[in-house]
Amino acid sequence: MVKRRDLFKLGALAGGAAMIPVLASEDTGVQAFARPAGHRHHATTTFSGRAADAPDPFTVPLPLPPALKPAAVLPDADVYRVTTRPAVAELLPGLQTPVLTYGGSYIGPTIRATTGRRVIVHHTNTLDMGTAVHLHGAHVPAAHDGFPTDLINPGTTRTYEYPNRQAAATLWYHDHAHHMEAEHVYRGLHGFYLLEDPAERSLKLPKGAYDIPIMLTDARFADDGSLVFIMDDSGNRTTLLTNGRPAPYLPVAGRRYRLRLLNASNMRVFRLQLAGGEELVQVASDGGLLPAPAPTGTITLSAAERADVVVDFSRYPAGTRLVLSDTLTGLPVLRFDVEGRVRDDSRVPSVLRPAAPLPPATTVRDVTFAYDFALGWFTINGRLFDPDRVDFTINRGSTEIWRIHNSTSPIGVPHNLHVHLVQFRVLDRNGVPAGPAEQGPKDTVSVAPGETVRVQATFTDHLGRYVFHCHQLDHSSMGMMAVFEVV
Repeated sequence: MVKRRDLFKLGALAGGAAMIPVLASEDTGVQAFARPAGHRHHATTTFSGRAADAPDPFTVPLPLPPALKPAAVLPDADVYRVTTRPAVAELLPGLQTPVLTYGGSYIGPTIRATTGRRVIVHHTNTLDMGTAVHLHGAHVPAAHDGFPTDLINPGTTRTYEYPNRQAAATLWYHDHAHHMEAEHVYRGLHGFYLLEDPAERSLKLPKGAYDIPIMLTDARFADDGSLVFIMDDSGNRTTLLTNGRPAPYLPVAGRRYRLRLLNASNMRVFRLQLAGGEELVQVASDGGLLPAPAPTGTITLSAAERADVVVDFSRYPAGTRLVLSDTLTGLPVLRFDVEGRVRDDSRVPSVLRPAAPLPPATTVRDVTFAYDFALGWFTINGRLFDPDRVDFTINRGSTEIWRIHNSTSPIGVPHNLHVHLVQFRVLDRNGVPAGPAEQGPKDTVSVAPGETVRVQATFTDHLGRYVFHCHQLDHSSMGMMAVFEVV
């Protein structure tokens, strides 16, 4: 078992194959402090060292996460083994960064799954702190959802079973150990889980080498390459990373590509745009395909949101360099280097997955985000997270409308809401019907200051306790989370 003091110093042992080269590592340890009372996390409260210089853009290629190979293939399931362990990776060119990994890979390996075929993952924790794995966006039994206190204790293994009884979607898995999830995810405990189904395959969207997972994060680096983590320090996390590298480049053929965009940052909102406002065609959101393609010039993603877009690079002559940028910061995210045209049998049909009619709602609930000046923190319905308290009791089979209010005035902080277990439909924002990009299934929704967003979900079969929370993880780690129980 790896001790905390061994976590973050470069060691001499080599790790396994990874998307970004990694080494096993040791460490000096980090400080711990409490805020609010009773909540502990491992992070420095201040940083007085020298920050790393901003790296030059477009000097490194975009790495792609490795595909995780099954340890066993059963008649009705694929079985995987994953070990959570520290490593050292080159994130900034020429510097070594201590990270936390699933299986030695930064970012974690991609699991590919098929609707109706189970996936079983044996997760072993070699850290000296508890972890929990949440498959974000998945419809799973409560025992396998990664409830924040259902820990994989140090030196132990926990088995998660995923039935995959839902439509194709870009899902992702990440740590959810309260009150450590913010730091664990920030340091690298995240990976893609790509669920496919026959209906989606029949649409002939770009696939294989032309289907690219893109994970967006941000970070604050010390000049030795180490990550600086201070809770609620998002304003200083000024280096944008794409699949773990700063502003990489990707050679692309002159044809259509599917880009699976995931905002895996703790706090940041990305507003993505191709140079010149060139067209992006969104085909899917968090929970899968939209009813119809949604052409747009801009994709906005709050933390944990996903958008699958198709870009047709055949529109550009060979030699074109097309930059995808975050317009909120003006920083480049990724450069596409267009090469010659190749045969392209893919297409974007006018109908993707028609939305099912919404059943009538049986219950309406209010979820209010507010700042409690006495507690000095953000709350949901006036409370901080208590894993032993059930905040909402929901009858199995019921359909509910949740009215999500961001009442953080006068501070005026944007939040978002992630609901475990279900995919919901966004109904409206301040009474205005949801736009084309929010017509599909969602599990995370942004809520601006002063805004009320209504969503509707049906709680079908699984019983037990789940959580809903702000997915700005620095907020949820400090208690902006609540429990619902399906009975």
